[in-house]
Amino acid sequence: MKLRYKLTDQNIQTYNGTQWDLGLWKETDRSGDLCGPGWLHCYTDPILAVLLNPIHADIKNPRLWEVEVAGKCKTDHGLKEGWTRMRLIRELAVPDVTLEQRVRFGILCAQKIGQAPDWTAWTENWLCGKDRSAKSAQAAGAAKWTVARVAEAAVEAAWTAAWAAWAADSEEEEEAARAAARAAEEAAEEAAEEAAEAATRGMKTNPKQVLIALAEQAIQSKNVR
Repeated sequence: MKLRYKLTDQNIQTYNGTQWDLGLWKETDRSGDLCGPGWLHCYTDPILAVLLNPIHADIKNPRLWEVEVAGKCKTDHGLKEGWTRMRLIRELAVPDVTLEQRVRFGILCAQKIGQAPDWTAWTENWLCGKDRSAKSAQAAGAAKWTVARVAEAAVEAAWTAAWAAWAADSEEEEEAARAAARAAEEAAEEAAEEAAEAATRGMKTNPKQVLIALAEQAIQSKNVR
């Protein structure tokens, strides 16, 4: 039995009002892209499901389910998966993820793909709690790098931290959560490419396992404020 994790709304529905029922199989035809109706979507880890929800389904007040999957599979750099057969097995408690932990996850992911020394120094200061000011984060986000894709992840992570420092209401916190997820997504794509290159050299590198480890690291780290 292959088990994964899925988010639904409070009515056990997903995109476009799709209704799910405990124990009943759903099946699709694997047509089109991963984000389309030809695939049933899930995550490999419950924490990843919550961390990436703001830029994927963006379900408000979600419910979390353990699901059984079968059939054909399509993946997205370890971020999410699509299967052609899926059923809900049991409901789980939704992990309580703070804004700080979301920012930490985005920064940790961006760190995995490397950056300029000044940006790296800023991330270390933020992670240890030495400097979490909006001013320093804004300066890091405004810095220039030469590799565009890598820069996107780094800048997104920095601006995420700046928004978190300014966050005073739920709307700003939601935007910071989305930015953290975007930073992680950009970094995950880069990490997947690096993992593919490592595999050809005989090295064991799995972006899915890396992402899960970073998510757990972000959640387990104690708040230092």
